[in-house]
Amino acid sequence: MRKTKKLKVGVAPDSFKGTLSSLGVATRIEKGLKKAIPGVSVVKIPVADGGEGTVQAIVESTGGRFAKRTVKDPLGRKVKAEFGISGDGKTAIMEMAEASGLALLKLKQRNPMKTSTVGTGQLIKAALDLGVKKILIGIGGSATNDCGMGMARVLGVKFLDAKGRSIKDCGGALKDLDRIDMSGVDKRLAKVHVEVACDVDNPLTGKRGASQVYGPQKGATSAMVKQLDASLKNAAKIIKRDVGVSILKVPGSGAAGGLGGGLMAFCGGVLRPGIDIVMDSVQLKKRLKGCDLVITGEGRMDGQTVFGKTPSGVAKVAKELNLPVIAICGCLGDGVHAVIDVGIDAYTSTLEFSIDDEDIQKYGPDNLENVAEQVGRIIAVGRGL
Repeated sequence: MRKTKKLKVGVAPDSFKGTLSSLGVATRIEKGLKKAIPGVSVVKIPVADGGEGTVQAIVESTGGRFAKRTVKDPLGRKVKAEFGISGDGKTAIMEMAEASGLALLKLKQRNPMKTSTVGTGQLIKAALDLGVKKILIGIGGSATNDCGMGMARVLGVKFLDAKGRSIKDCGGALKDLDRIDMSGVDKRLAKVHVEVACDVDNPLTGKRGASQVYGPQKGATSAMVKQLDASLKNAAKIIKRDVGVSILKVPGSGAAGGLGGGLMAFCGGVLRPGIDIVMDSVQLKKRLKGCDLVITGEGRMDGQTVFGKTPSGVAKVAKELNLPVIAICGCLGDGVHAVIDVGIDAYTSTLEFSIDDEDIQKYGPDNLENVAEQVGRIIAVGRGL
């Protein structure tokens, strides 16, 4: 065998949901590689795609910390919510679901006529109080349909009816909205860049809008859906007139019951695919420079992986640097071969033997490390040929 230079591997996986965080996955892969390739250098970069695990991934990748606040849940009750602060203290990373998510409500409590994004506004205000310069917010899993009205009121926006009275902070009250007063909006928002992780392209209203597509899963009846849709249309008209921002037909404005549009209008938010926000936030391209190979992965890889999931995002960045990419995943599903077309050169599963769901946490991490070791051995063989 010929002598080869020291290998440097970038390890940038998503979490294996219910088993390991993205950092935990990267650490197990690192251990496996080091068993197989003496002297290998590993750059661990926890990543995510804007969904579950994103806050933790960015915090871990940047050496940041978590902050907890008591805020209002979708029905106005007190709840503890957590958000992240990047290592340099300049960026806040949060999920609206922490404060305004559907998972906070029991099935019988779901009612988008009554729920509100007030808690999300409280998280944003808490981030502003910490002096951040950027806010990254994921808006999946909402229980709300208020166009971000509750969120915006916390930040100083006034929502008034035809008699100049404040309307309630809930989706059902939007039908009474007649005027928006922005004179008291928190001035700090003008100095903060807000990016919204949004992976759906639903407009605010209509057949593909917030109310008709997502309303029923939030507890809306057919009659409620019609009223909520009409209310959002009314809100969009008044936002365009009083705020000067057109959100009605913007792809993604209907995400989270119109919160996507609300963040655009009231916070100057920019809607971006979650995977792009994460890749930029963890400086993936910069940290992969100088690597010889990239290993990524996720809990389940299948045909949907190519649509903005972590491995496809990592592969895109890696190919810009002309780096080969291997994916190690918890399991493989239908259509998985499509990932080859988006830059993943090879993939494998950690399932060395059949595992029942209840045993995944017990055996999964060790299996991952073992498979990473075998991947390392294959790489070592290839380098020695």
